[in-house]
Amino acid sequence: MQDKIIYLDHAATTPIRPEVLEVMMPFLTTKYGNASSIYSIGRESRIAVDKARLQVAKVLNAEHKEIYFTGSGTEADNWAIKGVAHSYQGDGKHLITTSIEHPAVLNVFKALEKEGFVVTYLPVNAEGLISLDELKAAIRPDTIFISVMFANNEIGTVQPIAEIGKIAHEHGIIFHTDAVQAAGALEIDVKAMNIDLLSLSGHKFYAPKGVGALYIRKGIRIETLMIGGHQERGKRASTENVASIVGLGNAIECAREELEMNQAHLTDLREYTKKLIVEKIPHILFNGSASARLPGNVNFSFRYIEGESLLLMLDMYGICASSGSACTSGSLDPSHVLLAIGLPHEIAHGSLRMTFGKENTREEVEYTVESLVKIVARLREMSPLYDKKTCNLDSSFEI
Repeated sequence: MQDKIIYLDHAATTPIRPEVLEVMMPFLTTKYGNASSIYSIGRESRIAVDKARLQVAKVLNAEHKEIYFTGSGTEADNWAIKGVAHSYQGDGKHLITTSIEHPAVLNVFKALEKEGFVVTYLPVNAEGLISLDELKAAIRPDTIFISVMFANNEIGTVQPIAEIGKIAHEHGIIFHTDAVQAAGALEIDVKAMNIDLLSLSGHKFYAPKGVGALYIRKGIRIETLMIGGHQERGKRASTENVASIVGLGNAIECAREELEMNQAHLTDLREYTKKLIVEKIPHILFNGSASARLPGNVNFSFRYIEGESLLLMLDMYGICASSGSACTSGSLDPSHVLLAIGLPHEIAHGSLRMTFGKENTREEVEYTVESLVKIVARLREMSPLYDKKTCNLDSSFEI
């Protein structure tokens, strides 16, 4: 075991950047005023919230009045989907999403089905991409809403968002995207990409946990999320979490300024990791798209390995990784995303997701792969299903 922790789970959460914490601190100490108060320290908080709103809007190419702060990406997803569905149900009750969405989206659609809405769950191919032709075929006269995630949190596949938005708008349908994994990692332009609503979460790009945002294009009707005071233009009543909002605004601005540099660094780590694993470990499958992919996401399935055992042994080596979404890590069921791309249960159970951050290095990758070689060999020796001399492999699930 090495002394330093190697953190390879940035899709689950990220640490707060020191410069982000620095701009937050005054609003946790001396500038503690309520942003709704008219005296000086209250006005300071209001100015800070308005600045953060402008920072988010600029990165998304939106108007500042189209940005609403929330408590999380999950809250933003819930508000976008339920808020629009309820507001437009007089025009129709058919909704479209995909089979690989985050639970914060999928479970909202399941709840709406209980209210009488009809939902089409689009399948994906082996790389995790939807078919635009299947999307067009799914549209009905009563379709009012389409929600497709920008980038998948488990396998990193990036959907053709601009094309999806174009199809939605050609049919007069409102388009939402869960961009929790994409914000801060990819270029996003809500106007050029035909996006009507977009959800994001601060803790995915080095802002604090407990703060997110929802972009709502001007003119979109949406149900009020919380009733109470006048905050967020009367749509989400609650005293603003000023320090965290300030952190989100600063962090997304930093991410945009460093976007090209970070993309290059993370892509290098991703490809180096993939190369080493393919070279050193047999009987594996690389999950997700090789090209339409988040820069820092690597997802492999290891035959004859159980994912939870793999993670526990990696932890003993000082390595933090994941077998799927952090929001479903307590479940014993295989990833719904891996099943959706066609993996059998036994292979899906042996998955490993590594998601890199700007502080990770090639040396950490080398140590991680060396550790993986030892761990996989040990676990396979313990498996009654693995016989390195006689096992017949299904080549359709191998690299």
